[in-house]
This record gives sequence, C-alpha cells and structure tokens, in this order.
Amino acid sequence: RQLRPRHFPDSAFNMSDKASPFTLALLAGGCAGTTVDVSLHPLDTIRTRIQSQDGFWKAGGFKGVYRGILAATLGSAPGAAFFFSTYETMKKVIKGASGGSEHWTHHSAASSCGEVAACLVRVPTAVVTQNMQVGHYGSFTEAVSTTYRTSGLRGFYAGYGTTVFREIPFAFIQFPIYEAFKKTWASIQGSETTPTQGAMCGSVAGAIAGGLTTPLDVAKTRIVLEQSGKGVAKRYTGTINTLSLIAKEEGVLGLFKGVGPRVTWITIGGFIFFGAYEKSTEMMWRTTLWD
Repeated sequence: RQLRPRHFPDSAFNMSDKASPFTLALLAGGCAGTTVDVSLHPLDTIRTRIQSQDGFWKAGGFKGVYRGILAATLGSAPGAAFFFSTYETMKKVIKGASGGSEHWTHHSAASSCGEVAACLVRVPTAVVTQNMQVGHYGSFTEAVSTTYRTSGLRGFYAGYGTTVFREIPFAFIQFPIYEAFKKTWASIQGSETTPTQGAMCGSVAGAIAGGLTTPLDVAKTRIVLEQSGKGVAKRYTGTINTLSLIAKEEGVLGLFKGVGPRVTWITIGGFIFFGAYEKSTEMMWRTTLWD
C-alpha cells in the first residue's frame, strides 16, 4: 500500500538463521501488513487529504477518517505477501549470484524487486482507497465500478510508475542509514543490537527515508486523485511533469505536503509491523509445518 514500513533487514528480526520459506513469508507478511494498515488508517487518510489538490479541509478534514478502510484491508495482505515472497526469493538469488556474501545493497535490490511485484496489488488498492478518503466515491463498489467504467483496468494503475519510483529510492536510502545506526549503537553498548533495538533503528531510518521521498509521494497522490472530464486532458501526467507542476504552482514546500503524517506513519507503523511479523513468524514456526 501507500506507506508500508516493510524494509527491515533480516538482522532486525529474532529468527533462526534459516531463511523464511516462501509460504511462511507470504502469510506472515500478509498478517503484519494488514495489522499496520487497519490500525493506522486514520493517519493515512489525513496524509492523503493534506496532499490532495483541494486541500485538507475541502477533502474532508478530520471527518470520516475511516473511509476506504475496506479497500485498504482487502488489498493489504496480498500486497504485503507479494512483497515479502518476492523479497525473500530475490534475496536468495542475489546472495547466490554474489558467491554467498551479504551487503546492504543486496537487501535494497531485493526490496526493489519486491516493490515492483507488490505494486501490482498495492496501486489498485491505493486508487480505490485514496479516492474514497477524499470523498470522490461513497462506497467501495461505486469506486471500483466507476473507475472501471471510465478508465478500464488501466484506471486502477494510475500512478504505478511514480509509486515504484518512490519505493526504490526509499529502500536505497533507508538501508545504509539503518546499518549506520545499528553499528553505532552496537559500538556504544559494546555488544550487538537486540531485535527491538534493530526495529528502532529501522523505524528511524525509515522515517528519514520517508521524509526525503515525500515529493514522490505527493506526486503519486495527485496522479491517483485527479479526475478530469471527458475530453479534458489531465494536468498530472508522469512523475517529472507532476513534480514540476506542483513546484511551480505551490513552491518547493508544496512537494512536502503531508510529510508529518507520512513520517509518523512509518515510525509507528514500523514497530507495529515488526511486532506483528515477528509474532506471526514465531507462531507459524511452532506449527512445525515448515520444518
């Protein structure tokens, strides 16, 4: 989905040395993703309304902050599952290709591949969810049927490229910061960081990366929310054009609308996701189905 805090390297989790099987990562990622998206949906609604062209108050203000939660819930588990299963698979491939060595760039590359796959589910979910959050549609069925009727399947993938362009730099910014924080913490305390400390490093690193990539998030939101009449050309077309238009009309600060809710979402969501993923994984290992 829009802001999922999913970029925790393996060392942040208190798991066994063996890599998570495809199906385990699929299920645990789905459970964790749904937990985050449902619990923090009001904050996500506020972010969307702040970034909308109409402005926060015209988009709904603080009213109806749970609009779009059905779409968010339905798409959350598949999106997170797509990400984790692809991430785990590509991580093994990259590690094998590099002779068994590991580096933070491998995690970033695997994460980028996971994003491309996850966005196949997450972007259609965002199109429906965000348009409901700002009041363009009154129900889930109306949002889906109207989008399909007016734009076909292509309408559900508005902003796909921009979403991918947002997530890839996010991963490459977060991982080195995460590693630096963890290394510094370990040096200060004289021992390796614990899983909880790793989660804290990951959340803060994610918040920094989230703040820096906010312009791409704003551009994605504008592309997703734009509704033009028949025969009227859309104003927000393509990532670069959208960024340039926003900067020209609203100034540089306009590119950072919603940075507060976005950073808060990632920071808090990081801990929720970490706990849910860790607990889900632990419970699934106990079933012995993956032994």
